[in-house]
Amino acid sequence: MSTGKKVDPKDPIWRAASVNDIDAVTRLAEIIHPTLPERPDVFAEKLALFASGCYVLVRHEEVIGYGLSHPWNLNSIPPLDSFLKGIPGDADCLYVHDVAVLPEVRGYGSAERYVDLMVECACKIDVDFLGLVSVYSTQRLWARYGFEVANGSELDMKLRSYGPTAKYMIRNLKSP
Repeated sequence: MSTGKKVDPKDPIWRAASVNDIDAVTRLAEIIHPTLPERPDVFAEKLALFASGCYVLVRHEEVIGYGLSHPWNLNSIPPLDSFLKGIPGDADCLYVHDVAVLPEVRGYGSAERYVDLMVECACKIDVDFLGLVSVYSTQRLWARYGFEVANGSELDMKLRSYGPTAKYMIRNLKSP
């Protein structure tokens, strides 16, 4: 789904996250998601459980965004600000927990590049779906990358802690 846009060396780049990035991720989360607070230990656990899905967006050596993903079960939404305590043995999707980029550096194709990384990651762990919770009315953004809204009363109840516009969305990697 890449646009073929050339990446300028001054554009932000995704790199693997490390424990040293947790403070920056926490700071960005507090700025970008003030109504969806999560503890630094929750971010650290995701990194410890599945480092291959955790990235930070960097420009001029400054962390300006992050993306956290982990294997999970399709149509299941981990509660916000809670510990996973492990990856399910029967995981059938890669759950994109959060992708956050500072507003002033949006528009460089960073979300698309992160989704591309997660598609590669899902293929490596042999799952056919990506799942995420869209917040702040971002469904149109995610739809551009092949995600579709999944409905169901059980999902709706779980989405309440994510805010009034939250929607669970799925991308089937086997669909054309």
